[in-house]
Amino acid sequence: MTDRMHDVIVIGGGNAGLCAALTARESGASVLLLESAPRAWRGGNSQHTRNLRCMHDAPQDVLTDAYPEEEYWQDLRKVTGGVTNEALARLAIRDSAHCRDWMRRHGVHFQPSLSGTLQLSRTNAFFLGGGKALVNAYYRSAELLGVHIRYDAPVARLELSQGRFVAAHTGDERIEARACVVASGGFESNREWLRQAWGQSNGEWVADNFLIRGTRFNLGVLLKFLIEAGADTIGDPTQCHAVAIDARSPLYDGGICTRVDSVSLGIVVNQLAARFYDEGEDFWPKRYAIWGRLVAGQPGQIAYSIIDAKAIGRFMPPVFPGVKAQSVPELARALGLDAAALVRTVSDYNAACRPGSFDHATLDDCATSGLTPPKTHWARPIDTAPFSAYPLKPGIAFTYLGVVVNAQAAVFFDGQPSPNLFAAGEIMAGNVLGQGYTAGVGMTIGTAFGRIAGTQAAAAAVRGKMHAAA
Repeated sequence: MTDRMHDVIVIGGGNAGLCAALTARESGASVLLLESAPRAWRGGNSQHTRNLRCMHDAPQDVLTDAYPEEEYWQDLRKVTGGVTNEALARLAIRDSAHCRDWMRRHGVHFQPSLSGTLQLSRTNAFFLGGGKALVNAYYRSAELLGVHIRYDAPVARLELSQGRFVAAHTGDERIEARACVVASGGFESNREWLRQAWGQSNGEWVADNFLIRGTRFNLGVLLKFLIEAGADTIGDPTQCHAVAIDARSPLYDGGICTRVDSVSLGIVVNQLAARFYDEGEDFWPKRYAIWGRLVAGQPGQIAYSIIDAKAIGRFMPPVFPGVKAQSVPELARALGLDAAALVRTVSDYNAACRPGSFDHATLDDCATSGLTPPKTHWARPIDTAPFSAYPLKPGIAFTYLGVVVNAQAAVFFDGQPSPNLFAAGEIMAGNVLGQGYTAGVGMTIGTAFGRIAGTQAAAAAVRGKMHAAA
């Protein structure tokens, strides 16, 4: 039991929640952070991240050239297809230009982009030690600042009064506070909710073939509570950050090392050994996040990335080795595919490849001709043994269905902002990400709105004290 009322309760201990807790404490508020996971698994999906997409008008320590606001916005608008709140998106973009100094003050260190990620050297700042190091740094800083932290403390429901936060309920305990930040993530680990959202195909639940790249603790309990309590919602429950990961990955917490980045260097086929999308449509950091959804639309929700020896060394190798063979028929048999069908698909693709100057660092002129679907860039014949394949399944990082917020991160009920309930991170990311994704933007959203929510919650707590004293 808590021995006093805290000014601010933060629910969720990932990046967004930690940013909220730290800024609320810096603003003078007493803060209690409730993390549903045990200490060893703290940090939510943030422990699996590795970089932050940053706006900057000139080269910086680990960022090359410039990445101005308008270019960032156009990149985001393109991947979302315009399904985004421009004002909130630009708010997050602008925050990314100056948040790194604050992050450093709380122990986060940065490093240049890694080998195999050079296309991100201009746009993304990588965390030294990855997301786990970032999470640990924030927890250390929070403890030093006096943030009270409780693990194994899932919150089942909130007590609300006409859109105003009153208390949080965890286990048999009721905890009051003057303000609250909900940063408890989406519902990607709730298999039944995923089933309801995605439905069935050929008598099989589509979501049963999904793997969860991140935490097993994002069950969407508070998201569901808020929806049922009348919070305004945004987003499609089937929209999510979903990438193609190795089908041999664990059900939960496989993280970024399970992602397969060979797609743009070869072809991708389904169970019928047929191609189904342009593998070279755009740079991989701008397209990797569509492939989880594309694979989800294939029979059995499985596909195969197929490359030859020319591609080896040109992409970040995943944690599992590729299936290797000395011929295409042998590779097909190893994958359980129809050998004749795969030979035909590869032969048709090879015949359609037109000569060009291959350059994986640019949108080159190596394309197919007369092939459906086409391959727009980096199309080279698959003709050099050994041949390799990676089996792919949809890997869900986080869902986009969430609650509506404003520039102060306040949660809306019936079109009106709550005076003391705020949201940050995945539970509100749908305001910016209606669909699609681009590398590092999830951490941009979580950092920006976490800091906003923490500051606003602290201010709401002050107002609450003044009202109580009046």
